[in-house]
Amino acid sequence: MFRLKRRKQEWLQGYLFVAPSIIILGIFICLAVLFVIYLSFHRVNLFQNTYEFVGLENFIRLRLDHTAMRAIRNTLTFSAVVVTAQTMLALILAYVLSSNIRGRKLFRSVLFLPTLTSSAALTLIFMFMFNIQGPVNNMLLDVDILSERINFLQNTRFTLPVIMVMNIWSTVPFYMTLYIASLVDMPSNLYEAASIDGANVVQKFFRITVPYLRPITTFVLLTGIIGTLQMFDQAYIFSDGSGGPANSTLTIALLVYRYAFGPQNAMGYAATLAVILALIILTISLIVNRINKEERVY
Repeated sequence: MFRLKRRKQEWLQGYLFVAPSIIILGIFICLAVLFVIYLSFHRVNLFQNTYEFVGLENFIRLRLDHTAMRAIRNTLTFSAVVVTAQTMLALILAYVLSSNIRGRKLFRSVLFLPTLTSSAALTLIFMFMFNIQGPVNNMLLDVDILSERINFLQNTRFTLPVIMVMNIWSTVPFYMTLYIASLVDMPSNLYEAASIDGANVVQKFFRITVPYLRPITTFVLLTGIIGTLQMFDQAYIFSDGSGGPANSTLTIALLVYRYAFGPQNAMGYAATLAVILALIILTISLIVNRINKEERVY
């Protein structure tokens, strides 16, 4: 009887400790998600505080909205390129910098600096670098790669790739650090056994290192996918909130902002786009997690 009473007291104490977190998550996440789903089935006017139920009208409108389709294509393309590149570069850099090369600590420190810079500052720096009179144009002209200057910030062929390069450059160091931390704990006898069997450096990398780092790779892929699919601030600053030129930098998150707080005052339709974005993130994340669910190799 005494043990049962003590156990109940421990349960009560435990629930009291987690209660603040549960309340905060419930209000700011669970209720917010339910409210967004509720808005997606309504035509909302925030100024008049009216909510008109329209059923699936917002979802049907999405299929006919060419601007939204362009935003979805831009977002998926951006995510596919950036996540693939940042994962591969982070893994390769971590493998190199975890070896016994000279100055590896200095290289690690220097490469990590972009992670300490704010996204807004990085965007402004890259806008300066890729300006028509900027250093990138000057360098390409000096080495005779270009015959005339390119307006990277206004040419629709280059605007999104410039943001991709910026995102890759700023995120690779963080993921590289995660890989290095995992490689430090890697048992050395795995490489020793492979050397005895005659494996070369490339074979060791693909047969031992890559499988061993699979759990970290899953985390890198998931966080990268979630982050890139929600990319907003860089596109907003780069295009001054318009998603231009010609919607070449328009993403789903930016379009949600434009519909919700722009002249259209279409909060219900913006909520529909947000729901679609959440479903895309959930679907892709589940697929990636399923592909990489194998156990770590020891």
